[in-house]
Amino acid sequence: MSKQQPHKARKRFGQNFLHDHGVIRRIVACIGPKKGQRLVEIGPGKGALTEGIISVTERMDVVELDRDLIPILKVNLFRFPELTVHEADAMKFDFTSLRTEEQAIRVVGNLPYNISTPLIFHLLSQASAIEDMHFMLQKEVVDRLAARPGDSLYGRLSVMAQYYCAVESLFIVGPESFDPAPKVDSAIVRMTPYKTLPFPVDNIKKMEDMVRTGFQQRRKTLRNNYKGVLDNDDFTALNIDPSLRPERLDVEDFVRITNYVLKKEG
Repeated sequence: MSKQQPHKARKRFGQNFLHDHGVIRRIVACIGPKKGQRLVEIGPGKGALTEGIISVTERMDVVELDRDLIPILKVNLFRFPELTVHEADAMKFDFTSLRTEEQAIRVVGNLPYNISTPLIFHLLSQASAIEDMHFMLQKEVVDRLAARPGDSLYGRLSVMAQYYCAVESLFIVGPESFDPAPKVDSAIVRMTPYKTLPFPVDNIKKMEDMVRTGFQQRRKTLRNNYKGVLDNDDFTALNIDPSLRPERLDVEDFVRITNYVLKKEG
């Protein structure tokens, strides 16, 4: 067999390869894979985390955009014939195509920093097909996902993630665990989509618009941000103080505002 050429991490793909075996074991333990489950990994790289999971599940799907990594991955994991590699952009990939009637998918990945937020929104739109998600992300993104009302990092991402999922920040991973080392800390997050939404909204696109509008100028009050949409009588009907800033509202508040505006608009 010819010797593999080392693969240089590519900036345009946001690649930072995890090489710390202690961290890998800890992530696999948090995921708790079981034989027969349908696990899907986004951006498997050279297969460090993949190997820890597929050793248990014996089959796995991975979605990889960098075509130069795919032969390396297949060589590194040649012992596992049930590895299915999808050469695709995860941002456009239909994850619902991998779920079966009997089995939802479990999604894992060390997500590139440069696309982590839009990729999470893409996955949330397919949450009905997903049992849970475990991601390595920039620590600040995990803090934003898990932030509670009143926290300085609480915003649009927190509200929309927590509309669909229970979110838990699990542990921090330092830069030295990667090659090349990123300039910031990373963290592991668990996101578990609700089987039944606690606060269902009548139109999810409208809620996304209302949350985006609410946080557009986060230093301003709700009265200012929703000017022309909600007046003082509306805030009274909603039992929401219009002098509050948007980060004081929880998911249920944004759902109530959205459903109220939908009714008001006819």
